[in-house]
Amino acid sequence: MSLPTLDELRTVVQPPEKMQRRNGEHWAGRLYMRRISLRTTRLLVNSPISPNGYTYLMIVAGVLAGPALLIPGIGGAVLGAFFVQLYLLFDCVDGELARWRQQTSIVGVYLDRIGAYFAEAAFLVGLGFRASSLHLDKWAVLGLATALCVILVKSESDLVDVARTRAGLPAATEGSVVPRASGAARLRSVAQIFKIHRLIVGIESSMLVLLAGILDLFAHHQPFTKAALVILAVIAAVMVVLHFVSIVLSSRLKA
Repeated sequence: MSLPTLDELRTVVQPPEKMQRRNGEHWAGRLYMRRISLRTTRLLVNSPISPNGYTYLMIVAGVLAGPALLIPGIGGAVLGAFFVQLYLLFDCVDGELARWRQQTSIVGVYLDRIGAYFAEAAFLVGLGFRASSLHLDKWAVLGLATALCVILVKSESDLVDVARTRAGLPAATEGSVVPRASGAARLRSVAQIFKIHRLIVGIESSMLVLLAGILDLFAHHQPFTKAALVILAVIAAVMVVLHFVSIVLSSRLKA
């Protein structure tokens, strides 16, 4: 079968209403990955693998980023960042193929969400053992704790949909994320400017770890990798509390 042109494909798989959503697209997707994924999707439109099949590949790539960090030296940091980028690519491709083939499904949505849990947790657990030089010490425990905090933050968001569904309400709108209290809303606006909380997301954390790995080339005992882990742990722990407060003070749990 002939391949669609990039313009034909883009109209269907990257519609403006999806690409321009405030919370619907990662900055890396807008900056470069959607350009790569569009060309990759074009090559795969006639492949025998289903969109959900590529979602499974996404999960595998994301989870492999964790074990990759166990490779000593800069090689592990580079390989971990590579698998995270591959995860992001498949995360774009699976949805684009589903829209082109009209094969979107609830299973696909579920796999996408559970994949994010697995991938980011695996990466942070791998980072903890990387910082500990493969020993079960305080750094490994800190990595495990950070992974748990990140999973809790994601759960806080997803449980909004669970609560609304069980109450018979439609999905929350993007505008409902703003806290009702003016003080909390101002704090959220400041956080959105600096976006420090984004560091605990897989793309950003892999870049931080890669930078730490480069700096560790000029030091002993991985001080920058350990510092990166501490930074991520603090942000993740704080976000568990602040994200919960933000949800409770917003309109997301209101009818």
